[in-house]
Amino acid sequence: MGTEEPTDDVSEMRKLAETRTLLEKKISEAEADLDSLKTLLELVNKTLLASGFKRARLPKAKSAKTKDLLPTNYETVEPLKAATGGLLAELLISQDSMSVRVAEGRAFSVKTPPFQQFLVERVLNKMQEKDAEAAGKGQIIPEKAFSYELILDGDILREMAIKNVTSERLRELKSSIRWTLEKMSEKSSRSV
Repeated sequence: MGTEEPTDDVSEMRKLAETRTLLEKKISEAEADLDSLKTLLELVNKTLLASGFKRARLPKAKSAKTKDLLPTNYETVEPLKAATGGLLAELLISQDSMSVRVAEGRAFSVKTPPFQQFLVERVLNKMQEKDAEAAGKGQIIPEKAFSYELILDGDILREMAIKNVTSERLRELKSSIRWTLEKMSEKSSRSV
C-alpha cells in the first residue's frame, strides 16, 4: 500500500510535466502564428491604403440615417469648438461610447489632411490595434475592444461612432478630434 501511493504521485507528476511541455509548445506555436497573421494583416492594410481603399464607406442613403448609430442613452452633449469659437462638431458621450456629429454647415472631406494621416492612422487605428492585441492575449474580451465607424456622404464626414471608450481615451480623443477638425477647417477656408 505504501509503495503504490508514491508511484501514483510520480506518474501524475510526470503526466503534468508532459502536459506543461505540450502547452508551452502549443503557446509558442500560437504566438508564432499570431505574429505571422499580424504581419500579413499589416501588408494587406498597406496594400489597401496604397490602392485608395477607404475604411467604412457607407452608401449615401444610409449615411443620412446617422441617428441609428447614436447611443440612445448618451449622458452628455459637448460642443467641440475651434479656437475662433466656431462650432466644429458635437460630442455625444455615453458611459463607454461616443459619437462625433459634424456641425451643420460644415463639410469635412476625409481626404483633407490631417484626417487620414493623423486621426485615423495614428489615433483611431492605434487604439483599435492595441485593444485587438489585448483581446488576442485574453486581457480584455473582444466585445470590449475599442472600435469606430466613419459615416460618410461621399468623402464628406458626417459622423464618427466610437465604442468602448475609456475615460483616459476620451480626453485624448476629444483633443485629437478637435485639433484635426480645426486644421481641416483652416485648410478648407484657405482653399475657398
